[in-house]
Amino acid sequence: MIHILCRLARNRRGATAIEYGLILSLVVLAMIAALQGVASTTTGMWNNVSDKVQNAH
Repeated sequence: MIHILCRLARNRRGATAIEYGLILSLVVLAMIAALQGVASTTTGMWNNVSDKVQNAH
C-alpha cells in the first residue's frame, strides 16, 4: 500500500486527478448552496398555494 501511495505521489497524473477532484467538489458545493436557496423559495410557494386552497373551501 505504501509503495502504491509513493508511486502515486511521484506521478503527475495523480496530482491532476486530485486537482480535478477539488474543482468538482467546489462545483458541487456551489450547486448545493444554489439549490438550498431555490428549495426554500419553492417550499414557500407551495405552502402559499396550499393555504389558498384550504381557505377556498
